Amino acid sequence: MAASGKSSICIVGAGAIGGLLGVELSRQGHVVTFFARGAHLAAMQEAHALKLIKPDGTVVQSSADSVFTGSLANVPVQDVVVLGLKMHQIASVLPALPGIVGEHTVILTTQNGIPWWYFQEYNGPAEFRNRTVEAVDAGGALKTGIDSGKIIATVVYPAAHISRPGEVVHVEGVRFPVGEPSGATTERVTRVSGMLVAAGFKAPVLADVRGELWLKLWGTVAVNPLSALTHATLDELCTVDYSRAVVMSVMREVEAVAARLGSTMRVPIERRVDGAARVGRHRTSMLQDCEAGREMEVQTIMGAVVELAELCQVDIPCIRTVYGTVRMLAHVMRTQRVRICPIALDAAGK
Repeated sequence: MAASGKSSICIVGAGAIGGLLGVELSRQGHVVTFFARGAHLAAMQEAHALKLIKPDGTVVQSSADSVFTGSLANVPVQDVVVLGLKMHQIASVLPALPGIVGEHTVILTTQNGIPWWYFQEYNGPAEFRNRTVEAVDAGGALKTGIDSGKIIATVVYPAAHISRPGEVVHVEGVRFPVGEPSGATTERVTRVSGMLVAAGFKAPVLADVRGELWLKLWGTVAVNPLSALTHATLDELCTVDYSRAVVMSVMREVEAVAARLGSTMRVPIERRVDGAARVGRHRTSMLQDCEAGREMEVQTIMGAVVELAELCQVDIPCIRTVYGTVRMLAHVMRTQRVRICPIALDAAGK
């Protein structure tokens, strides 16, 4: 960190959440490099800015000294590296990470689901320590390629999406709680929390970041695949009685797996579901991927939970049913090279 208190920050994966973080951090004077690809990158480079539309409609953009790149090769060592990629995309940047990660660099992880580092720096049951979560890190490439001692985790609660290349819409939410995987309260996690708070987010330091990951995943395992399968929005899934029943059945099974691994949920199921319903007509990330024809985070969000349930010998019949069905959806999308999205009927019902 510079003497001014401002940091060099690289957003590795400047999509919806990475872009949201990057814009707001740059507006606090940090020097932010946005790493992206395709039309999104091209639009940012042309405008030399990433536009952010806030929940109240206010439009802001990244600072004038921001950098936009499709290659990490020429990016210098950073104070903070925000891994904004989805879990299955991280392996593609592993060879380039050593060039931007130095002795004192912090790696802030933002991924949904059970992370590859879950059993590293782990204080839960000794029988599980240092295991590889194969569903999200087959062969342990991420586990061996990313120093777990540099990781600070954040649990992402805001909803955001890319409305068009070069433009991110922040729908709602400002919570990015952070924590050391070891549970320690360190100078660096306090510093990262302070950076996020100064940028307008709520970022308390957690003593049990895995517990918070489970709290987020608790609902995600239920609503993300069901939204992709049904094209229902978050409020519909959590309020229509028959879908709400499935959501709650999945959540009870997730809770049982988390408990076996030493984590307990700090709110009742009903309160968690009601909170999700209040988000409104939000299309989950898996639904957005389904409709855009992108690879869905099936293994990250569901496969890892199935793997951990098997490890813990916890019965999860409802999760297995939803998991098998959404895997079939992903298979159809991949083999037929299609995106699956609703087509509105006209007034005649055609």
